Amino acid sequence: MTVYLLWHIGHQNEAGAEGATLHVDGETVYVDEQDGDDVKMLGVYSTQDKAEERIRRARLLPGFSDEPDCFVIDAHSLDEDEWSEGFVRVSREM
Repeated sequence: MTVYLLWHIGHQNEAGAEGATLHVDGETVYVDEQDGDDVKMLGVYSTQDKAEERIRRARLLPGFSDEPDCFVIDAHSLDEDEWSEGFVRVSREM
């Protein structure tokens, strides 16, 4: 079974030209939480259409209406691993 996670990214990054906030990079919504972007999950839906309907409603609300193109729908299969390997922590020391 596939489910559809709906996210909205509130941008605060300085990744664009001359430190401008970058919202969309090509057809991909840009996100960098370490640079201040705020990622919010709006819900998990059983169909792509239901997730898209939620976007239409959210675009009418404060905050979301300021960044109407900054929604992301991710399709995920239930009971399947998304991350199958370990990870390594990287020090932030400069």
